[in-house]
Order: sequence, then structure tokens, then C-alpha cells
Amino acid sequence: MIISQKQQEANRQNAQHSTGPVTPEGKAAVRLNALTYGLRARSTLIPGEDPEEYKQLWDELSAEWQPQTRTERLHLEQMATDQWLLARIAGAERQICEAVLEFKDGLVLLNYASMLRVRLERSFTSALHELKQAQKERQARQRQQAQTAKAVQAEHAAPPPDYAMSAGEAQPGFSSPIASDTR
Repeated sequence: MIISQKQQEANRQNAQHSTGPVTPEGKAAVRLNALTYGLRARSTLIPGEDPEEYKQLWDELSAEWQPQTRTERLHLEQMATDQWLLARIAGAERQICEAVLEFKDGLVLLNYASMLRVRLERSFTSALHELKQAQKERQARQRQQAQTAKAVQAEHAAPPPDYAMSAGEAQPGFSSPIASDTR
């Protein structure tokens, strides 16, 4: 569809208002957006958070669940991230309660924090369920492979049956002598 010259000019003028923050304050306000928001933020940690605490959380969960595959590690990473963000939300709720805000504004922020908490708890529970399922399936595959390997090993290690003949043996005759008819 072709647009008119007037619409094209209006689009150009509107685009001038969509260039992002211009002032230093505006740039400072949005500088961490890519870091902290979105489905795959660049980093779970934000300035002021201790990377060693996150590493300790990861190490504890890893020791407890002992992921063996990439999928298991991804589920564990989701669980660690959810727990980390839940702790951050708890801190934010405390800050909201301590801040001097109008009652209505405080309730709006606390409601938003509560919704985030519920989402993170669901995400943690889902990742935990998926991790358990992945480990259960991996263990079943390992048991099946071990059983198959044992069966193959047993088949190759078993002595030949008594009725098997060597390649050079002559076949015995199994017929009995013919008896005369005495009727």
C-alpha cells in the first residue's frame, strides 16, 4: 500500500520523538534495561549484588541435584535464577514498605512485586519438575543400556549348548535297525 506524502512526512516527524533518551539522566535511567529485563537478560546479577552469593547458590543446587546433561543444567540454571530473583523481589518489597510513598502508590508497587513473586515461584516449580523428569528419563536410559550390555555380554560369554556340533564332526545316524514284520 502506498502512503501519501503527508503521511510520510508525519511518520518522519514522529520518528524524531522515538530516538530514545537524550539527556544524561534519561540515559542513566535506561542503561541497565538490557542487563536486567527480558527473557534472556545478559546477566542475572545487577550492580550491588555479590557474584559469590550467586555462585554459592548455584554450587549448593548443583551439589543437591547433580545435573549430568546440558538439559538438566539448563533446568538447574532456571531454578537458581528464579531463587535469586525471588530474593531480589523480597528486598524490593522491603524497600517499598520503607519508602515514604502515598498509600495507593505503595499498594500498586507491592501488587506488582507480588505478581512477579508468583511468576518466579511457578517458574521454579516448573523447572524443578522438568529437572526431575529429565533425570528420571536419563536414569531409565542408563538402566536400559546397562541391561542391554549385560545381555550382550552374557550371550557372548555363555558356553555353547551341549547339542551343538563342531564344524568337522560327522552327523550321527539316528535311525534304528529295520525289524521284520511279525504279523
